[in-house]
Amino acid sequence: MNGSSYDGAGLPESPADLIALADAAVAKLNEVSFAALSGADLLAAAETNERMRARTEAATTSLMIELSDQFAFQAQGYMTVQKYLTNGLRLGVREANTRMKLMFATGEFRAIGGDRLPARNPETAQALREGAINRGHVAEIDAVMDKVPARVDAETVAAAEAQLADVARGLSPEAVRQAGARLLGHLDPDGELTDDTDRRRTRGFTLAPQDQRLMSKLQGSITPALRAKLDVLLTAWAAPGMNNPDDAESPFGAVDQDGLDADALAAARERDTRSTAQRNHDALAAMADFVLGHGGLGRPDRLPAELVVTVTDQELAAEAGVALTATGARIPVSELVELAAHASPHLAVFKNNTSEVLYLGRGKRFASKAQRLAMFARDRGCTGPGCDVPFARTEAHHVARWEDGGCTDITNLGAACGKHNRAEGSGPGKWETIVLADGADAGRVGWRPAGSDRRWQVNPLHHVGQDPDLLPHGPPRGAGSTIEAMLSRLLDAG
Repeated sequence: MNGSSYDGAGLPESPADLIALADAAVAKLNEVSFAALSGADLLAAAETNERMRARTEAATTSLMIELSDQFAFQAQGYMTVQKYLTNGLRLGVREANTRMKLMFATGEFRAIGGDRLPARNPETAQALREGAINRGHVAEIDAVMDKVPARVDAETVAAAEAQLADVARGLSPEAVRQAGARLLGHLDPDGELTDDTDRRRTRGFTLAPQDQRLMSKLQGSITPALRAKLDVLLTAWAAPGMNNPDDAESPFGAVDQDGLDADALAAARERDTRSTAQRNHDALAAMADFVLGHGGLGRPDRLPAELVVTVTDQELAAEAGVALTATGARIPVSELVELAAHASPHLAVFKNNTSEVLYLGRGKRFASKAQRLAMFARDRGCTGPGCDVPFARTEAHHVARWEDGGCTDITNLGAACGKHNRAEGSGPGKWETIVLADGADAGRVGWRPAGSDRRWQVNPLHHVGQDPDLLPHGPPRGAGSTIEAMLSRLLDAG
């Protein structure tokens, strides 16, 4: 050791020993004070610390790839590396996604033959291993490279990635983004190389999770064809005066439909104070009502084709709280009646998260619609630990397997997404399930790694906020606040 530098001589070769040593070093670092360092030493330490953090990111990527290659995560019952990161290491979805993107951008994966393949962005990966750039630089470089037209030759693509990795050594991630924009303009100045392949590759449409106000943001990139279709639809459905939820006399549907009262539309236009964005939103809501009301979702005997809502009797009585749909959307109970007026909903009202017990025995393997409704009322989504898949995307899982004589009874069924349903079994990396007989989670489906003696786990994600103590309290608001009256209004609306 010489001053503040260390050449690594005498360090162990074992990765496990190196990680343990690094952990001990950082633990010790938290016990000492930086006050003894001069300003110059503090600056040097800050630079070394950032280099160490970047190198750690690169080493973590290698660790996760090896963990994936050996399927080591299955020993703890996880089906993918991402699920292990999200729930096993408790990183959460956002951080797990960030690390997965970093891994795909800079990791060296193993080919079918066993050889290591070069990283997707090799020069960027090398700069990260050297600690010259950080994960922010990697994200910007990878985003730029993803926009390079497919028709650009491989040699030019490699040179562009190397150039970005080189300039990233002296720039911030935001500056790299600007450099990348100039580079893309140089590679395809007239946009002539961009074709349908590139547009299809970068298409996407995402609904962000609901926020505290239960609002959701949209983000995405749509193809020219979809843009053209939306332009036509919004021109007709988002016209001033049309589909205004705040105006009971506002015409419903498209502005150019046959039989539309021109005088009524003109009057509605005069009353319409909405912005263009608000009219677009209301048009989308009206089109959704039209699709739901005209059987546009396919087979009527399947839950995903219908609007299904579950709510507790306490929430109905108080006209407060949040109802849940089978697709995972949360709706304020105060808006439930209005929603029911535009569809033919199945309303599951149950006492303290219990539901009617339905039996089919061995007469039928697949769950009936009534059983699916009862499962939704009880499970609300996938019962697999930590799984956020909503009920509409789940399957009916037999706790006692059908092949082993298990019955198609609600007491032997649980909601499980496709991955968790296929993960049940007795082999390595599999899960075993049970319907818990007692305790606070009685009646719920419990999961644990097959053959282990670990405690049974239930999935709390779909039941957060169901504690009666969390409901808003206050006197009922008029006669409509009784359960019977609320049900009557819902039935009349439906």
